[in-house]
Amino acid sequence: VASAMMVGSAQAEISNDTVKIGYLADMSGTYRDLAGPNGLKALEMAIADFGGTVNGAKIEVVSADDRNNPDSSSSTVRRWLENEDVDMVAGLVASSVTIAVTKLLQENDSLGIVSGSAASSITNEHCTPNHIHYVYDTYPLANGTAKAVVQEGGKEWFILTADYAFGHALEGDVTKVVEENGGKVIKTARHPFPTSDFSSYILQAQSSGADVVALANAGSDTTNAITTAGEFGLTQSGQTLAALLLFLTDVHALGVNSAQGIQLTTGWYWDLNEETRAWSDRFMEATGVRPTMVHAGIYSSTMQYLNAVKATGSDDAQTVRKQMMDTPINDMFATNGKIREDGRMVHDMYLAEVKTPEESENEWDLYKIVRTIPADEAYRPLSESKCSLVSNN
Repeated sequence: VASAMMVGSAQAEISNDTVKIGYLADMSGTYRDLAGPNGLKALEMAIADFGGTVNGAKIEVVSADDRNNPDSSSSTVRRWLENEDVDMVAGLVASSVTIAVTKLLQENDSLGIVSGSAASSITNEHCTPNHIHYVYDTYPLANGTAKAVVQEGGKEWFILTADYAFGHALEGDVTKVVEENGGKVIKTARHPFPTSDFSSYILQAQSSGADVVALANAGSDTTNAITTAGEFGLTQSGQTLAALLLFLTDVHALGVNSAQGIQLTTGWYWDLNEETRAWSDRFMEATGVRPTMVHAGIYSSTMQYLNAVKATGSDDAQTVRKQMMDTPINDMFATNGKIREDGRMVHDMYLAEVKTPEESENEWDLYKIVRTIPADEAYRPLSESKCSLVSNN
């Protein structure tokens, strides 16, 4: 009888007897492959693996294309929160979209889990008590790739930057790391997001005389820039090309002939161990492709969220966020991951190198892991945080 009473009271805490998740991502544009429809599939896999209900309440999903547009995304999320009883917003890819959406989440005291966005400002100056940043951000991208390239002798840098929040954050984080390690940024150029023709930018990079040409962009912007650099013989003339944010889908699209030797930092790789391979096999059966770190992060974060709802018997944003912060993350995505007070989920990151055609055994056998970057070294220390939620501020 007591257990029946407990279940009854727990259910009363879940609003409308439904846990409703809204998935917002670029479903058709520049960032489609790294998150997009397959991110929705990862979220649906998590719900199915969880059992489809939580404490007797059904789990529902709605989704929308963010079109990489903060204004239309804000109106979508406002409708979800105010009219459609959405409890948690997942996906969240373009940083400009995420920063706009997290303000709405705070206004409505709802929860968001950011899996696709990169800007480290999302849990720094733009932190809120209503979102968690899960997979990666620009700070470890700089600490991994840029640090390694400088240490290998790449002292003078040209940075080509996507002209919006993410690119600016990455350029800033990289500049800091390059200078701290004895290098210098001799020139930067900013391109509109998205851009199809990178010829003039690659010519600028070549004429700069920089040792390193760094790409502070993502998705098809990055692959277009790398392809153009190949056509212009950039690396053959002795410059190093550093792709600061490169996804598995990008490398797959480029092929190992074009991408071999590129170093990159990633939060996860499908072929890391038996657990990542087993999950990735299931994902590939469902989608026909291997998962990116974002796909894996969406699955993991959805599971963590549902477990927190189950444990607390509530879909209240603050109750669930606190439970998630109190629970270490040990699954196919992370080992001893934890969510800090600023909302940043910290976990080990990896410096990877794209295999040569000779080393690659199949079309998705793309990375060799050069080194593991421990969680406490990878992410911005709380002592340097500008987040209002951090106790030293």
